[in-house]
Amino acid sequence: MNCTTTPLTGLLILEPKVFHDDRGFFFESFNQRVFEASTGIVRHFVQHNHSRSSRYVVRGLHYQIQQPQGKLVRVLSGEIYDVALDLRTSSTTFGSWFGMHLSADNKQQLWIPEGFAHGFCVLSETAEIAYLTTDYWAPEYERTIRWDDSQLAISWPITNKQAILSPKDAVGLSFDEAELFD
Repeated sequence: MNCTTTPLTGLLILEPKVFHDDRGFFFESFNQRVFEASTGIVRHFVQHNHSRSSRYVVRGLHYQIQQPQGKLVRVLSGEIYDVALDLRTSSTTFGSWFGMHLSADNKQQLWIPEGFAHGFCVLSETAEIAYLTTDYWAPEYERTIRWDDSQLAISWPITNKQAILSPKDAVGLSFDEAELFD
C-alpha cells in the first residue's frame, strides 16, 4: 500500500496494490497490519458503512462532536469529490479543507482522522461509497456544517443549483457556529 500525506495534518491518501490479469483485478481493500505499517496509525474499526447516491447528491459535512469517528473512505462504483475539513482547534491546519476525486477506477482511499468533518458530492450517474469507522454512529452527537459555507470556500465541482441535499444537510450550521474539537 502506498501512503501519501496531504496538506492537512493526519489526513492521508492510500493506494492499495492492485493485481490485474485477464480475469479482472484483485486487491485488499483493508488489511490491519498493512494499514498500520503504511500509516503508523493504530485504530480499531467498529463499523462498516455503505451508501449509494445519485449524481449531484451532496452528503455532509458531517462529524460527531463526541464519539468522533476516524473514517477510511473508498468508492465501490462511480466517482465522488470527497472533502475533509479540519475541526481541531489545536491543529496547525485548523479550518483548512482538502478535496480529491475518489473513484472505483482509481481505487484510492482517504483516511480521515477523528476531529475532521467529512462530506462528498457524487459526480457519476450513481456512486457507491464504503467506509470503515473507528467509533459507532451516535445520532445525538452528529453535527453538520453547511457544504457551501462561504467562509470555507470549498471548491466543489458542482453548483448550488445542482446540489441535492437531505433536509438535515440543507440546514447545516456555518463554520462560525459549529462545535469544534480541542
